[in-house]
Amino acid sequence: MFISESLGSNEQGHLTIGGADAVELARTYGTPLYVMDENLIRKNARLYRDSIDRYYGGRGRVLYASKAFSCKAACRLAAEEGLGLDVVSGGELRTAMSVGFPPEKICFHGNYKTPEEIDMALDYGVGRFVLDNALEVERVGAAAAKRGIRTKCLVRITPGIDAHTHDFIMTGKIDSKFGTPIEIGEILKTEGIELVGLHCHIGSQIFELEPFRHTAEVMIGFMAEIRDTYGAELSELNLGGGFGIKYIESNDPVPYDKYIESVEGVIAEACRKHGLALPFVYMEPGRSLVGEAGTTLYTVGAIKEIEGVRTYVAIDGGMTDNPRYALYQADYTAAIANRINEPKSERVTIAGRCCESGDLIQENTPIQKCESGDILAVFATGAYNYSMASNYNRVPRPPVVFVRDGQARLVVRRETFDDVCALDVDE
Repeated sequence: MFISESLGSNEQGHLTIGGADAVELARTYGTPLYVMDENLIRKNARLYRDSIDRYYGGRGRVLYASKAFSCKAACRLAAEEGLGLDVVSGGELRTAMSVGFPPEKICFHGNYKTPEEIDMALDYGVGRFVLDNALEVERVGAAAAKRGIRTKCLVRITPGIDAHTHDFIMTGKIDSKFGTPIEIGEILKTEGIELVGLHCHIGSQIFELEPFRHTAEVMIGFMAEIRDTYGAELSELNLGGGFGIKYIESNDPVPYDKYIESVEGVIAEACRKHGLALPFVYMEPGRSLVGEAGTTLYTVGAIKEIEGVRTYVAIDGGMTDNPRYALYQADYTAAIANRINEPKSERVTIAGRCCESGDLIQENTPIQKCESGDILAVFATGAYNYSMASNYNRVPRPPVVFVRDGQARLVVRRETFDDVCALDVDE
């Protein structure tokens, strides 16, 4: 019945999230509301961490891809669970550093790092840069040399792997904005840069092992080619993330530890074949750590039935708190939280409040019969929902609540209309 282990029901017939009554959460904190099951996030973090320790024996690290969900509480949790952090902007880096995240366990990523962000990362002492293009090589090298240091870097490679995912989230194919052909010899000669490894990321929401296995084999081959051509034996390999989660009943994710186990065997065999030492391996899970732990709660407003066409159920949120359906028709499962045990007897289109025809959360989706004032829950919204939220139509962004063992705590407060206007300059 439920697509995530964080979900359940109580004797009132209400949805529970991490043991907390969803209807009571909505009453206490208002809607829209992001609710995150902290125990599930920690369980996933430990599964990855323990798996990489078991299969890589001290030569691996899990980096939480914070773009999936970044706030101070998320960074604290990652640090407490012994994870590293992948950041792609000065804002994500500043968030991490504001809670004392160990900078040596931070990897600074992204296809456009501003000069200010490069300086910021060097001043903080981040552990690794991922270089995406020749201009970044020049800028990072010059900024590090100016400080009299050689900063450790990986270079992003596009291995040309078809990961069978949506074009907008497929990043390992040859035609991608991420990773460009860079002359490795030039990087090796660049003052201020110590090239220690390669990075790749083949896409997101992948349900198969073979693309990751093939990628690992290809990347070890690249490392051997670099050794043979330039005499440089790189010691680190970052294989990115992209592991799929369950958004709808038909999704069938591979257990996350199986990715790590499967890839380890390929790396070991490829290294034997090419006569390479085993590299230090990074994995970058994001969605698979936090996605299924999240649920968004809304209040139902008007219900508009267009006979013979469809029924619209309007909610008090929409593309401002979840733009993923508008962007790429992302699948979600929804339910009425205060009638969770009743059968899903209706098919509706969930309509957001923004002045856009495309502001929808789902179309033709089954839910329980509902009325104005009911609480609608949309599941598996822990990744790329809060992160991608906007103030379109000057709508304030929702708060975030962490639930642990049935107890809720506010980790991000709700924006106010004053917050929305705060950066405007008065004439």
